[in-house]
Amino acid sequence: MSQDFAARPYLPDPSTAPELFDGLLTRRVTAYLIDLVLIGVLTLALAILGLILGFLTFGLAWLTLLFVVPAAIVIYYALTLGSPKRATVGMQMMDIVLTPTRAQPLDGWMAIFHALLFWLTFWISWPVTILFALFTPRRQMIHDLIMGTLMVRRSPMMRHWRRSRQPDDYHDGE
Repeated sequence: MSQDFAARPYLPDPSTAPELFDGLLTRRVTAYLIDLVLIGVLTLALAILGLILGFLTFGLAWLTLLFVVPAAIVIYYALTLGSPKRATVGMQMMDIVLTPTRAQPLDGWMAIFHALLFWLTFWISWPVTILFALFTPRRQMIHDLIMGTLMVRRSPMMRHWRRSRQPDDYHDGE
């Protein structure tokens, strides 16, 4: 477990910390569009690599082209959302971060499962997914509630964590 949960004793409440959720849904949609473009670029790069390898292997590597889009999605989310920043490139640009709500760290596997569940719910019915977030107090989407995660604005969250820490939270074992 690489994250210190003692530093975050409770989750923020929209009524007491509204700055964490200000414009969150708009930021999430914009971050998604940025990430979609970047995933498209990664997909294109992998497809070109697959085409080149296909010529070198007399067409055998062209079978891998079936897996280019899923591979691009998994690679992108594992490297970005599964990193210590807990944010994709689009999320970083929109100043949002993914935070676990349960007593578990956000590792690479949880990031991949979160992304897969997001794409599944989004492909099935994207209007329901977005409308669902309008009626939850913390603007959580269906996949956030299932995975036990919360999306908040990063810079206000850092200030919130600093304010919520008490001097007696840090014990040196003395």
